[in-house]
Amino acid sequence: MYKECLRFSNIFLEYDFETMLSTIEENTVVLENTCMDYVAFGKGQQPLLILPGLSDGFKTVKHQALPLTFYYRRFAKDFRVYIFSRKNELPASYSTRDMASDQNVALEKLGIEKACVIGVSQGGMIAQHLAIDFPSSVAKLVIAVSLARQTETLQRVVKRWIDMAKAGDYRSLVIDTMEKTFTNRQLRNYRPFYPIISRVGKPTSFARFLIQASACLTHDAYQELGAIQCPTLVIGGDSDRVAGKGTSQEIASKIKHSQLVLYKDLGHGAYEEARDFNQQIQTFLYPG
Repeated sequence: MYKECLRFSNIFLEYDFETMLSTIEENTVVLENTCMDYVAFGKGQQPLLILPGLSDGFKTVKHQALPLTFYYRRFAKDFRVYIFSRKNELPASYSTRDMASDQNVALEKLGIEKACVIGVSQGGMIAQHLAIDFPSSVAKLVIAVSLARQTETLQRVVKRWIDMAKAGDYRSLVIDTMEKTFTNRQLRNYRPFYPIISRVGKPTSFARFLIQASACLTHDAYQELGAIQCPTLVIGGDSDRVAGKGTSQEIASKIKHSQLVLYKDLGHGAYEEARDFNQQIQTFLYPG
């Protein structure tokens, strides 16, 4: 307990939270007949765009400013960080490429001409299309625990989640998501809390999740990855049970100016389980 308290004390000493909290903004960008929620924070001049994964299908970033700021606090000093949800009203057939196009419009509306971009899981799929279709908008790119084209693993896993969502079985969906994402070592910490976790945050409708999950099943940017010219970091685990094995290596092999960080024996939850995950990204974004 003493060590844990000391660790958190060191975190608060390392980061000026009072100043950082004063920079937090929760807002929306209007896109035609709907809007897109975002959270922004940080004191830096360089924009950093973060695109979350499929969890956005359950809940947008609205009212999530404090936990998101804490989780990504490492970037607050050097960047103005923007964490975006997908737009609030999603058309039935909404692809990851469509999501990238809307994201670029949102950046333009905020006057952001060029940003570093971090895409996690489905966010990484969107980030690929953003860098391919709007290269002038992306300064540096991070593709985390993601894939460029379909795998048998992704098809099997996401189709199972879609079936659970259609049945309204939120409990099974949440538990299966966690079981597929994390290693047994990490799951030992989570499993006792499944009765609580599986009741918190249930959406009134699964429509948003179903549309985004379906977009995962049609994502394919593999043949176009060579068009990405900006410096790129691909980061993931070698035992991913959501995207499938070898997906990070495949992405890196197709992008000329790329680096690969692959965590041994970690999977889709490497973003949480690898202690230096955000540090690796920070080093890439500011190698000096």
